[in-house]
Amino acid sequence: MESLHGLTKGTELEPMIKTMAQAEANGTMMYYALARLAKEQGLDDVSNILIESANQEAVHAGFYATLNGKYPKDFWALLETVKKAEIAGEAQVKAMADKVRAAGFDKAADEMEIFAKQEGHHGVVIDEIFKKYKPVKADTTGKKVYVCPICGYEYVGDINSEPDDWTCPLCGQPKSVFKEKA
Repeated sequence: MESLHGLTKGTELEPMIKTMAQAEANGTMMYYALARLAKEQGLDDVSNILIESANQEAVHAGFYATLNGKYPKDFWALLETVKKAEIAGEAQVKAMADKVRAAGFDKAADEMEIFAKQEGHHGVVIDEIFKKYKPVKADTTGKKVYVCPICGYEYVGDINSEPDDWTCPLCGQPKSVFKEKA
């Protein structure tokens, strides 16, 4: 299959595709929120329709992000970082759930605790993918590696070659917070 990765990056189409990717990501959130509200009103059939729309919007957002090369093409390196972020996310979401519970919102906290376990499970599933496929790690010898202090994403190469508005593909932090790995 021919890759579409980065096809529009650096072209006059890039800003439009970036806007479309963000609109689709926002649409994903909106449709899932609408599905939640429909379910709360006992409209399960409406909720299911809206969930399907949300799933499609998510696919669209991923397509546009791929066109613009938003995420690195090195699938395995990115997936390794995602695995770490998901495993760490379990504790982070649990800590937020504790704060939500302390504020008196027990029902929301209960659901967030389920989400926390799901985040950790995502990391476990990704680890199983690594065990099954045993990918070879990219050789970064002699290359600069910059690390995002928030999520641990590693940028290999000269981060200064990225545009000023470049952000971490995982957590959205600006390139200015990245630290060069020793």
